Amino acid sequence: MNGLHLIADLHDCRCDPSRLLDAPGLEIYCVDACQRHGLTVVGRLFHAFRDATGQAAGVTGTVVLAESHLAIHTWPEIGAVTLDLYVCNFSGDNSGRAQALFAELLARFEPARIERHAVSRGQLAIP
Repeated sequence: MNGLHLIADLHDCRCDPSRLLDAPGLEIYCVDACQRHGLTVVGRLFHAFRDATGQAAGVTGTVVLAESHLAIHTWPEIGAVTLDLYVCNFSGDNSGRAQALFAELLARFEPARIERHAVSRGQLAIP
């Protein structure tokens, strides 16, 4: 149960705006990135939102990992992204993988400002 939970709010993202609107492209990127960093993808779901006129309006996506999950939400109208990456360390310490993946995700969106938090979770006493 113990692991590392990384959370970030990305503001004023300077990346190509299509990165915040393209659900299939974002899904492929996130799945590939998780795998490149040695995490095990067991499921995924990405949803593209539309505004009242039918225009693309953001993406919510989740990659389910054997080690836990990656969740991403985009707000292209304000150039924002939220990230949530949690990895458990049951069979080995995955913290380095999580940190490397998170750094790659942060760079992908080129935010001008980042609010980020790291939480150690589930530090259970061993009997």
